[in-house]
Amino acid sequence: MLDRGKLQSAMLALTVASSALFFPPLVYVFDRPVNRFGVPQIILYLFGAWLLMIVLTALLTRKLPPEPMSEADEGEG
Repeated sequence: MLDRGKLQSAMLALTVASSALFFPPLVYVFDRPVNRFGVPQIILYLFGAWLLMIVLTALLTRKLPPEPMSEADEGEG
């Protein structure tokens, strides 16, 4: 099992990578007048990348252990 720090680093790397996928230089590569299954290639790329980021975020979040409660939180409630 990975520790919390490594998982948080992985989440940060995933965030940076996912934002890079939607910046124009990479998006322009897929902006061609090509249709796949009747759908423009750019639409497949954008929604495919978005779905991939959602799945990877869900997988990393499930492995993240709950944050331990601080002493200030224990007195409330």
